[in-house]
Amino acid sequence: MVFDDTYRDAWKAGYRHLTPATDYNIDYAMLASTRMEPLLRDIRLGMEGAGLYCEGVKGECNLGQQEIGFRYDDALVVCDNHTIYKNGAKEIADQHGKSLTFMAKFDEREGNSCHIHISFRGTDGSAVFSDEDDELGMSAMFKSFIAGQLATLREFTLFYAPNINSYKRFVDGSFAPTAVAWGLDNRTCSLRVVGHGHGMRMECRAPGGDVNQYLAVSALIAGGLYGIEQELELPEPLQGNAYTSGADRLPTTLTEAMELFDNSQIARDAFGDDVVDHYLNNAAVELKAFNSAVTDWERVRGFERL
Repeated sequence: MVFDDTYRDAWKAGYRHLTPATDYNIDYAMLASTRMEPLLRDIRLGMEGAGLYCEGVKGECNLGQQEIGFRYDDALVVCDNHTIYKNGAKEIADQHGKSLTFMAKFDEREGNSCHIHISFRGTDGSAVFSDEDDELGMSAMFKSFIAGQLATLREFTLFYAPNINSYKRFVDGSFAPTAVAWGLDNRTCSLRVVGHGHGMRMECRAPGGDVNQYLAVSALIAGGLYGIEQELELPEPLQGNAYTSGADRLPTTLTEAMELFDNSQIARDAFGDDVVDHYLNNAAVELKAFNSAVTDWERVRGFERL
């Protein structure tokens, strides 16, 4: 999300009453995004200079919100590029006298997402997720891979949503997922299968813009390998609206995600006790700091009326 305020002005204002770079929903809108083109162009060119190939930029639903997509690459390269992009985009925005945020949920409208697309390849570079003879075009390995995601999604959510604010993004009907479900090109599901043949892949829609991509990608790989190793069976794809499907729900708070992660033997087997305990402590420190803070909501709620 892009704002016409500088970072220093935003800081002085306590990040309140900022001016979005657009005034209305700009999803696929041309004119409003064109107004932002001087900044967007410099971000694209700057990223290209850093070795990142931008495949496209488009307006999104929230005010001043843009989606940018980069070409796929090996997992670690993509994670490194993600780090370069987030820092670089902020620096370039600052040079334009603007600010931008990757917070999962800046306001009550649509949040910032980081949808991760993932696929496996054989050692010879061949596609191992597709099978032309299958009714859905999916290989047995791919089905077990997604089944592993379903089995671990709730337990691994701490790696997809690492902050307190992350969980405010999980709202029904907001384009952010709430249901532990998969579907064929179904954007209401946490897991969405897209593409065909060599390009068949899974999109995980759980991570927000605040995600640590190294942890999220590690969780995706670990969950997928668990499903493959256990030869888990994949349920039928969810048809229709996952928000009203009655499927299991993603954790709704950081505390709930911590409990699931702490009690996950799959997580401890995949990442080791030291890693699990470290990130549990990280979340606990964040919770302690938040719980001691007095928020604007509390003042508005209670200053006069309590």
